[in-house]
Amino acid sequence: MSIYDFDMVSIEGWNRSISEYRDKVLLIVNTASKCGFTPQYEGLQKLYNDYKDRGFVVLGFPANDFLRQEPGTNEEIKEFCSVSYSITFPMFEKIHVKGKEIHPLYEYLTAGGGKEEFAGKISWNFAKFLIGRKGEIIARFDPKDDPEKIRPYIEEAL
Repeated sequence: MSIYDFDMVSIEGWNRSISEYRDKVLLIVNTASKCGFTPQYEGLQKLYNDYKDRGFVVLGFPANDFLRQEPGTNEEIKEFCSVSYSITFPMFEKIHVKGKEIHPLYEYLTAGGGKEEFAGKISWNFAKFLIGRKGEIIARFDPKDDPEKIRPYIEEAL
């Protein structure tokens, strides 16, 4: 099993395969619109702007698993991200990142993708997984970690 084996649905409702991002460096983030960490959208967009031409992509996965901090519909989430933070990186439909209904992608990520040092449950919104060009998890960051902390890891991976 690989990160590229997962099919997802974009926030616009289109079927998308993570394999579309093969050979790119990915930052996978579970997001929420009404969280204390929501301002991290700005930093995530800045990283995307700074590195997208070099093969870096942020993938946002809204989730309502922590204190119902993402209550909106996909359309409302998309509008919020666009209007409030000018988000242009790919966003996907709302999923579960923990519990009985955890999405298989997050089941894979929280299992560490085959690397025990990256395994563990998602503790809150804005947990971040950095995926290398070969599809492997190369770093994991806590929700409280500012996106700028990830910059040196992205540069090394690129």
